[in-house]
Amino acid sequence: MPKAYWIARVDVTDPDAYKNYVDGAAAAFEKFGARFLARGGTVTRFEGEARARNVVIEFKDSETALACFNSPEYQAARTHRLPASEADIILVEGYEGPQPGN
Repeated sequence: MPKAYWIARVDVTDPDAYKNYVDGAAAAFEKFGARFLARGGTVTRFEGEARARNVVIEFKDSETALACFNSPEYQAARTHRLPASEADIILVEGYEGPQPGN
């Protein structure tokens, strides 16, 4: 079963309130074995619109990623994020096929 990734593109509009989301979501991410691959950092836009903050979170599979999103822990934290940011968050299943040059 391939890994799965949350990809979030976020513009934080209220940093103080957003901190409550970050602090609250930590319990859900820990519970479901999330691993941050990117969390903020410098953004270089090649095409399209960029957001200020970009996050990539790895999960062992799609089922686990969905369970994390739907968990009471994450949903409680999410109530802090909604009024404090504008975000696009998607779930992407990983790819386990051949790589270029192989």
